[in-house]
Formats: sequence, C-alpha cells, structure tokens
Amino acid sequence: MKVLVPVKRVIDYNVKARVKADQTGIELANVKMSMNPFDEISVEEALRLREAGIAEEVVAVSIGEQKCQETIRTALAMGADRGIHVLHDGETEPLAVAKILRALAEKEEPKVIILGKQAIDDDCNQTGQMLAALLGWGQATFISRLEIAGDTVSATREVDGGLQNIELALPVILTTDLRLNEPRYASLPNIMKAKRKPIDQYTPEDLEVDPAPRLRVLRVVEPPGREAGVKVETVTELVDKLRNDAKVI
Repeated sequence: MKVLVPVKRVIDYNVKARVKADQTGIELANVKMSMNPFDEISVEEALRLREAGIAEEVVAVSIGEQKCQETIRTALAMGADRGIHVLHDGETEPLAVAKILRALAEKEEPKVIILGKQAIDDDCNQTGQMLAALLGWGQATFISRLEIAGDTVSATREVDGGLQNIELALPVILTTDLRLNEPRYASLPNIMKAKRKPIDQYTPEDLEVDPAPRLRVLRVVEPPGREAGVKVETVTELVDKLRNDAKVI
C-alpha cells in the first residue's frame, strides 16, 4: 500500500509573523521557514504505518516555489521514500491544491492520503475535505487515533463534543490532529541519505490544473491590541461592568 503525504512550507511556528508595510501580505523575506507542524504529524503517522508493515511506500508531496524542495527533503530525512514537487511560484488556494493532489492521486494510486488538518499560515482547514469530495473517497478528519486492518480503517476524531469513533473502507483521506503522535527528529545519517532520494517534479500545467487564485486579498492588518483588564471589588460591580461597559448581558 502506498501512502501520499502532502507537506507545506510555512513560517516557522516560533517566529512572530509581521505584516508588510504596504499591507499586501505577510513579510516572508529573511524569515525562517519550516514544515507545517500538522504535516510533521502526518509524515510521522505514515512512517509508522510503513514500519508496522501496513504501508510499503511513503511519498511526500509539496506545492510551491523551488525552496519547497527543502520541506520535501525534511520529510525524506524523517524517513519518506521519495518526493514529488509541483513547481508553482504563485499563491495556491485550497481548491487548487486539492485539484493538484487529485491529479497526483490518480497518477500514483495511493490507498491512503494523510494531510495535516490545517496549515498554520492560513488556517483554512479545507484541503483534506475538498480532496475527499473530488476523489469520492471516505474521510476521517481531526484524527487522534488510527488503526488499519486489511481494507478497514478505524479512527478516532476530535470533535466539539468530545471523541467520535468511525470506521471507513480504503481508499481514504485522513487529516491529523495534534494528539495523534509525536513526530520524530531526523538523524544526521538520514539527513545525508535524504540528499540522494529522488524528487519528481511537475507543474500544474503538467497535471492539467489551473492554479489561478479565485480570491483577492484586499488588505492585511495587525489585530488590534487588547486593552488591559480591570479588577472589581464585588459581584455587583462586575455585573454592572458586564452590562453597561462590555454590554454582554
């Protein structure tokens, strides 16, 4: 069984994002970039499936500029078998990403596609669901537990009301939540091996996908600063402030 794992290059989660002076977007020049943390969990889960003898091959996929190959190499250093880079210098919205992944799925014929539930740069949380709809596959989103036995997938989803246990049949789309696993660190020998692992390259045109954005960003601004809190002496004073100042009751 083959597992496809999309990985996205984003601003490192330890870096504070800054808005450009002209408010056209986020400043990316000279900013540390890394793999999306949820995608690290996806790669780790795919590797565990291979180590358990359930999967035979793990393929890491990234869509974007040439520097996205660094993100693919990170996945290869973690243990992925090979990479696929879809070269595109412009913005890619979730629907375009889903269409590209559908084309790759039809070419590669994986049984499982594991995505991070969302990327920490846009927080869209849409690609996995869109991909499942395009392919007509079953989906389990926000999973914190995964078991695969034969053609049956058993997963636990983290939902607003608690946990939901579901079963699906292969092929399947999975999106990972934080508590699914703890991603491994790439060892130095594996980092060196990753340099020799193959990365196939395509363009959206090769896959017959139009990646042109359907949305236009008008302006990006910093969120307003929060006002300092106040202390109250009595419950009556608290109720008065909630009713007359905050106007929430």
